[in-house]
Amino acid sequence: MCGIVGYIGNREAYPILIKGLQRLEYRGYDSAGVAMLNTEGTLNVFKKKGKVSELTAFVKDKDTSGNIGIGHTRWATHGEPNDVNSHPHYSQSQNLVMIHNGIIENYNAIKERLIKRGHSFLSQTDTEVLIHLIEDIKEHEGFKLGHAVLAALNQVIGAYAIVVMDKNDPNTLIAAKKGSPMVIGIGNDDYFIASDASPIVEYTKNVVYLEDEQVAIIRRGQELKIRNLKDKEITPYVQELTLELEAIEKGGYDHFMLKEIYEQPKSVRDSMRGRLNANDGEITLGGIVDHEGKFKKAKRIIFIACGTSWHAGLVGEYLFEEYARIPVEVEYASEFRYRNPIIYPDDIVIAISQSGETADTLAAIELAKAKGATIIGVCNVVGSSIPRASHGGTYTHAGPEIGVASTKAFTAQVTVLTLMALHIAKVRGTITESRYRQMLYEMESIPKKIEEVLKLNPQIKHIAEEYKDSRNALYLGRGVSFPVALEGALKLKEISYIHAEGYPAAEMKHGPIALIDEEMPVFVIATKGANYEKVVSNIQEVKARKGNIIAVVTAGDKEVKKMADYVIEIPETDETLVPLIAVVPLQLLSYHIAVMRGCNVDQPRNLAKSVTVE
Repeated sequence: MCGIVGYIGNREAYPILIKGLQRLEYRGYDSAGVAMLNTEGTLNVFKKKGKVSELTAFVKDKDTSGNIGIGHTRWATHGEPNDVNSHPHYSQSQNLVMIHNGIIENYNAIKERLIKRGHSFLSQTDTEVLIHLIEDIKEHEGFKLGHAVLAALNQVIGAYAIVVMDKNDPNTLIAAKKGSPMVIGIGNDDYFIASDASPIVEYTKNVVYLEDEQVAIIRRGQELKIRNLKDKEITPYVQELTLELEAIEKGGYDHFMLKEIYEQPKSVRDSMRGRLNANDGEITLGGIVDHEGKFKKAKRIIFIACGTSWHAGLVGEYLFEEYARIPVEVEYASEFRYRNPIIYPDDIVIAISQSGETADTLAAIELAKAKGATIIGVCNVVGSSIPRASHGGTYTHAGPEIGVASTKAFTAQVTVLTLMALHIAKVRGTITESRYRQMLYEMESIPKKIEEVLKLNPQIKHIAEEYKDSRNALYLGRGVSFPVALEGALKLKEISYIHAEGYPAAEMKHGPIALIDEEMPVFVIATKGANYEKVVSNIQEVKARKGNIIAVVTAGDKEVKKMADYVIEIPETDETLVPLIAVVPLQLLSYHIAVMRGCNVDQPRNLAKSVTVE
């Protein structure tokens, strides 16, 4: 959500800022803006509602010179999306300018105080209030900019990642964060600032991830300095990026989402690489070795997550209960944190997040930690906030996921959760050796089976053509395939804007069956397994009411083929691993339907890739 870029050095800032904003478009936004300070001391601010392309058209004939600047893509919280509410925002004197991700919760009280001191405001944003506060402190207390930022941040409540620039100091940028990500790239006599590494990777591999309540003083030609809100100096910890530039480009695909669907054989394989050895009968998960004793004694596991990651947690519930025989609860992080949950010191909380920055999940982690629980993180972004807040965990190795609609992150998360469930089952002695080894070989075969499903793309595209004009859709699954139904429905609604619901197939008779008619497509996961006959009965119930059945079935299935309007045959696999394969055709269906409807597949309306505010 929102995107920040900043640059200070000897190069022209504007091209770096614009390219950085384009790299960050995947995060979701409704307006964009830049500010540059030129050699004559003129501070130029340009901002525009809409896409980055509209901003570049707007500034085409304007002065964008300068080798210090900041840029922002905004996802509206306080104030509607328009030019005025877009970032950057000026201070009262217009000597300072700032960009901001997050929410300042007590901005109204601060605003009222500043108005009494003679300040006037142009926008409806909390951001403008913060930059006015910084300047007010700077002027009345006689502080330098860095200390004024420190003092102001000690007065605010909420989350933020900010970058401040001073018209009268062309050699300094001040950056700070709390609850919203920020990374600083260290180049050759220049610095790059961004919400994540994607705008930085083509310039430098050396980065510093700011921790919460840290303020970075970034001066041209000087070493990076970091202080915390208590004004204590912190030694920067420089890390080397593993991200490669080609990983964040489309690579010949029409959309990032399609590229990422096709990357799933690799991302699943990478998530198992070095961890699974079927021949030796071993699963090695270094991030949880130190916590095996707690897993062995655990009476309960709680998964906390949001969105697609929550669906992965539901799959994990089936896996851990089936193999490790530990009771599992799956919680929406956004709900978990706002009630008074019962958490015991021997509970294990597994936090799942693609970005590792999800605000609700981070808050839920802190709540669980305060009650003594052990936190295990499952994340995709190395160095992100959730892994740093966890006691241990495992990265998914899906690589950068740019499309807002999560695809390869889901299958990578399910892969890692499966490895964890099997490993803990072995530690607890709740799985036989023969079953354990069988599952390891089955896991090793998954990438090739996903490749087989991807070959069905032309057939799936044809099915999409038939249902692209639907107004509603129902997704059904039983057992471990129920979360796949939820995920299929989510993919359709978020990128094609077709209303869709996922349901346990047996629950259809408790309400949704009333919606079924000849215009209702019903997508059913009907693969071979313990619940197969019951799912067949559900299909018959839908057909009796003239519903359209699109069934995902095991290759060679003849019974469902007689009843369904369309079948998508996927390779046979162990029933508990079906989600890793069955979700792929549903992702492709959603993708093609969205494209045919003219939707913005990679950046669906109103959505952000990472929800870093409440």
